[in-house]
Amino acid sequence: MQRLLIHCVNSFLLVVMLIGIPAITSARLGSLQLSSAPKAQRLTLWGLALAAAANAIATLSIVKGRKERALCWRWAGAFLALLAVEYLYFNGYFNFDWLKEALLWVQNHF
Repeated sequence: MQRLLIHCVNSFLLVVMLIGIPAITSARLGSLQLSSAPKAQRLTLWGLALAAAANAIATLSIVKGRKERALCWRWAGAFLALLAVEYLYFNGYFNFDWLKEALLWVQNHF
């Protein structure tokens, strides 16, 4: 039961950070975007960092079972990996041009 709770809470946090924060911070008036993209990315970075820290703290203090601790560590690792990708993308070290080119190639050939 505790593993299900861990999955549900972390899945909810993931949805909020990857879908909810960008949706809340993007204010549009027609085709004109009124909000700033750096604010959304900053909130996403902080959310991912806090989620990873919360999983690590829960592993060390609240969660008692071996399997549940391993699950919390996996979630913490997933949030840290997403944090690293978001940070690299935010600072321009990583881009998704390769994905755009691959999707355009698939669109042109099928």
